[in-house]
Amino acid sequence: MPSEKVMKQALQAYIDAFNRSDAEAVIALYADDATVEDPVGKDVLVGKERIAAFYRMAIGTGAKLALAAPIRASHGNSAAMAFDVQLNMPQGKALIRVIDVMTFDDEGRFSSMRAFWGPSDMEML
Repeated sequence: MPSEKVMKQALQAYIDAFNRSDAEAVIALYADDATVEDPVGKDVLVGKERIAAFYRMAIGTGAKLALAAPIRASHGNSAAMAFDVQLNMPQGKALIRVIDVMTFDDEGRFSSMRAFWGPSDMEML
């Protein structure tokens, strides 16, 4: 199981790579058989190929992430972060308030990501 420090560093690397528009660095944080559920309740993406397509699209929108609170670890193999996504949509600028929960494999890669946000967590600016 990865240490608390490793998990927090991985989540910070995720934020930093996303904001550099470096999809390949984000994708590299995931295990080959990882899953992504963004948002929770929608279809679960399974495997690195589908996850890669998701992040290339998301980063291609020009979205940027800003932590809303410190990254949190756990006594297990999971960590979470609250952040805001700022993006341009066809109808204008928008903000989505998100909490991502990642689980980790033994090598410190994400084995799953679940993004918690609902319609009321998104607002037009």
